Amino acid sequence: MGNPGERYRATRHNLGFRLVERLAERWNLGAGSEVCRSCLWRRDELALAAPWTYMNRSGWAVECLVDALELPLASLLLAFDDVALPLGAVRLRPRGSPGGHRGLESVIDALRTPEVARLRLGIAPEGGAESLSDLSAFVLSPFEPFESAAVEVLLDRGVAAVEAWRDEGIDRAMNRFNA
Repeated sequence: MGNPGERYRATRHNLGFRLVERLAERWNLGAGSEVCRSCLWRRDELALAAPWTYMNRSGWAVECLVDALELPLASLLLAFDDVALPLGAVRLRPRGSPGGHRGLESVIDALRTPEVARLRLGIAPEGGAESLSDLSAFVLSPFEPFESAAVEVLLDRGVAAVEAWRDEGIDRAMNRFNA
């Protein structure tokens, strides 16, 4: 999940988009097509999507994709930034509350269930989220140059976590990546 447009492309809030784009490239899915106000890459049973709705309205696009593609909820994995986790951390969860993340809250409300797997990608600064005076400005800002190596490692770990989820299931993937 993320925010649409060039203005937000390099921001912390668009880490989920960057992960999806990296997966589409890695899996040679070619160019995406527009479905449900989202960029959708699809081949056989595999689908990746980046909703072009703003983060806090992601639920509409996710619900539309679930309906249009007739996806069982168990086949979904949401990927998004999380300021509650330190930069570089990844956490998989099979379900749960939104934990203050408005994009996840939008999806849970739209699907009418918290039973949606998610991959949280840590973006918190050195002092943690509590050190931030303006959370919105932070998540809508680009990563600092000194953070770029950590972001690349985070995206690589995110790709590996998604592939483990796809190939081994959520429980085994959680055991490998939530340490």
